[in-house]
Amino acid sequence: MKGIRWKFGIGAVLLVGMLSLGGGMAQDYDPNANLNLATNADPTLNPWTPGAVVESNLINTIVFDQLVRYSPKDLSPAPGLATSWKVAPDGLSWVFNLRKGVTWHDGKPFTAEDVAFTFNDVVLNKKLGAQNAGNFSKLKSVEVVNPSTVRFVLNAPFSSLPYYLAYYAGILPRHILSSSENPLQVANFNKKNPIGTGAFRVAEFVPGSYVRLVRYEKYWGGSPKINSIVFKIVPDPNTQMAQAISGELDFVGVSNPALLAGVERNPKLQVLRQSQNLYYFVALNQNDPRFRDVRVRQALLYAIDRKAMIDSVVRGYGTIATGPIAPLQKAFYVKDVAQYPYSPEKAKQLLAQAGWTPGPDGVLQKDGKPFEIDMPTGQFGYLVPATLLVQQYWKAIGVKANVNVMEWNAYIQKMFVNRQYEATLAWWSTPPTPDVTPYYASSAADKGNNIPNYKNPDLDKLLEEGLRATGVQEQVLTYRRIQRLLAEQLPYLYLWYPDILSVRNERVGGMADINTAAAFQYSSDWFIKR
Repeated sequence: MKGIRWKFGIGAVLLVGMLSLGGGMAQDYDPNANLNLATNADPTLNPWTPGAVVESNLINTIVFDQLVRYSPKDLSPAPGLATSWKVAPDGLSWVFNLRKGVTWHDGKPFTAEDVAFTFNDVVLNKKLGAQNAGNFSKLKSVEVVNPSTVRFVLNAPFSSLPYYLAYYAGILPRHILSSSENPLQVANFNKKNPIGTGAFRVAEFVPGSYVRLVRYEKYWGGSPKINSIVFKIVPDPNTQMAQAISGELDFVGVSNPALLAGVERNPKLQVLRQSQNLYYFVALNQNDPRFRDVRVRQALLYAIDRKAMIDSVVRGYGTIATGPIAPLQKAFYVKDVAQYPYSPEKAKQLLAQAGWTPGPDGVLQKDGKPFEIDMPTGQFGYLVPATLLVQQYWKAIGVKANVNVMEWNAYIQKMFVNRQYEATLAWWSTPPTPDVTPYYASSAADKGNNIPNYKNPDLDKLLEEGLRATGVQEQVLTYRRIQRLLAEQLPYLYLWYPDILSVRNERVGGMADINTAAAFQYSSDWFIKR
């Protein structure tokens, strides 16, 4: 959603939505203009703090540069704080050449020591539980070759390393955080005065109200074209859309297509519809023995009318998901996998085979215990209405889901950080690579991005095979096998791939037609038309 990447994905993220910036390079822009965006909750201004996901990801992308960015053309790895990189012949190390002359927002020079600190002392420090640390499970250490060169030393081949370095992996300042016992929990840094190398620096953070960023004049990519960016903290998507229509916000991620009705009456607003490497799912916590039975997982997916959910929840703006690799990845995506068309009768048959029988109140039971599921959900986007629909579908087959609607940050803490749930509906927004190791490997269960805590040695071997593959054809064959295994085993119950909708005010120009993560990596190029 990181990724829930959310990042959740989780990200995360996923997950304010696609914010694609239209227009070419500015011919006439207002250098004193301000841009107004929104986030759904108080952010944490540190890209590695556990639980900092959709409410924080985009702001952190602007404030904290990464070694690698995504190319605006095809989302391939492109230079960021690193100007070039090369993998060793054995695949067990990568050398990155760093950009010279970069400074932190406090004027101190950026060096290889900052990169080594970020990964050795923060990401690889298991005691800290850094957000998205699971993305770098193959990383052994980062060595400083000289002030402008680092070497990433691996414990196994990691062909997708540059993609993950471009995915919410901001570099932290060693001179600010190295003296802290926990660099991820420094309140003055996370909630008031973070120091990054990005195009904009934090000038003001008023909890519950807004975060104001101002341009960093000494930015290595040139002085940004916008004076300031204000992220208003607006939890309610209806309010966000109302403020976009009134001109108070310049960008809004559309959480409900029904909200677009008012946009059509405003000639200054444009609706953007694009694809993204993102999928919605139901995660079943497989620390619960009930969900280790694949028949139960398959039954619960058969019971969900995913086409009806797409039509009602996202108004048709999506397609049924078959796995974690989205159609956006045309070279790798495979549709010919196990399918689960809506069939309550098939669901009931599988549950009966697994030993679940109807109780006197209609709720299935086994060994005298009813089939009840604790299902928390967060107040964000489609999550609540989609969760309530799943609750009704499962009720129809005798499974009782107890839905608990929670404030977003509380939900992330409960579900993602502490894993205190039995089932939950969420999403992952992932890098544009077929490697899904951080979300599915056994090593990423319990504390990493493997939300359902699924463990399968056969899958682990296939994931390792994919990371060793160097040729495209070899990768295609391996990831086809992975997709077929995932479709059969259902570590997650795959729901849909959404079309990402957003609304943009015509006064904004800059980069065109790139996904959220990439758009915010190039914020120095945004401009406001005069």
